Amino acid sequence: MNTCILKLDPQNIDAAAIERAGCILKAGGLVAFPTETVYGLGGDALNPAASEKIYAAKGRPSDNPLIVHIADMEHLYPIVREVPEKARLLASKWWPGPLTMIFNKTDLVPKETSGGLSTVAVRMPNHPIALALIRAEGGYIAAPSANTSGRPSPTRAEHVAQDLSGRIDMILDGGEVRIGLESTIVDFTEDPPVILRPGYINKSMLEEVLGTVRIDPGILNAEENKNVRPKAPGMRYRHYAPKADLSVVEGEREAVIEKINELTRQAVSEGKKVGVIAADETSSAYTAADVKDIGSRETDKTIARRLFSVLREFDEDGVDLIFSESFETPRMGQAIMNRLLKAAGHHIIKA
Repeated sequence: MNTCILKLDPQNIDAAAIERAGCILKAGGLVAFPTETVYGLGGDALNPAASEKIYAAKGRPSDNPLIVHIADMEHLYPIVREVPEKARLLASKWWPGPLTMIFNKTDLVPKETSGGLSTVAVRMPNHPIALALIRAEGGYIAAPSANTSGRPSPTRAEHVAQDLSGRIDMILDGGEVRIGLESTIVDFTEDPPVILRPGYINKSMLEEVLGTVRIDPGILNAEENKNVRPKAPGMRYRHYAPKADLSVVEGEREAVIEKINELTRQAVSEGKKVGVIAADETSSAYTAADVKDIGSRETDKTIARRLFSVLREFDEDGVDLIFSESFETPRMGQAIMNRLLKAAGHHIIKA
């Protein structure tokens, strides 16, 4: 398959290109497109065969549900059985935006899209290309991240091409994404609502609208979800992994620096190439490794946006081992650590 790549200006969208992409989706094909979070791999959410193609292209387990993307609130009601008042309030504040909500589904959503579950995950992205494409398709696009399953999520079109070129029909290149981590997922089939995946919208922001919100215990603890059928993307399987073995080093700042330098010296003496992920405040303390400055802890939005890109950069550099600092920052720390620990297979080293 020849994958067509079309570069689009989000501020001046080529209507003919969007129409062409919409026709591909209507015909059961696959199109990757930008959202504000990461690039998505889109197929017709109401077409079982299209969802099966998404799983096949990604090499994704078929019990890992897909998120249905909509562009207009009116399209939510035909695919869900009930929209609780709290969900309406949250949608009024954060849709379009980096928020996915889980509802009990109607029969309009095939089991191939929902991963065999009676629930469906729905999101309205905040990106002009994504919204235009959803409307051109007819209203419903199933779209996980546009990467090979288990690999770092794509924040640029070239990341999509690296993983999926030759497997999908088209890539719409809208430039680098704004947020860089996937959407927050909130389950409204339970009361109080449950956060199944942290993201840009954190717990305190949700509580401002909803009141009490619970956090799924498996967000930062792999053991909690080991034997649970995933209700939302990324709950059980290893995700975001670079090719090299990644470890997260936790502890006080100076102890972490000393431990990473010690581990680096040992690995280098064994002939291994080492990568280090460090914050702007500490990156200069590492000298014997391929160091990636991921941004300041004071502006953790930059850390979030850079994380997946940095993991892919290490693949290009051909490192054998990666040691990362821990990033428990106030604003997006939980979301960052959720992705980082999954990328590391929850391998933690205490400094």
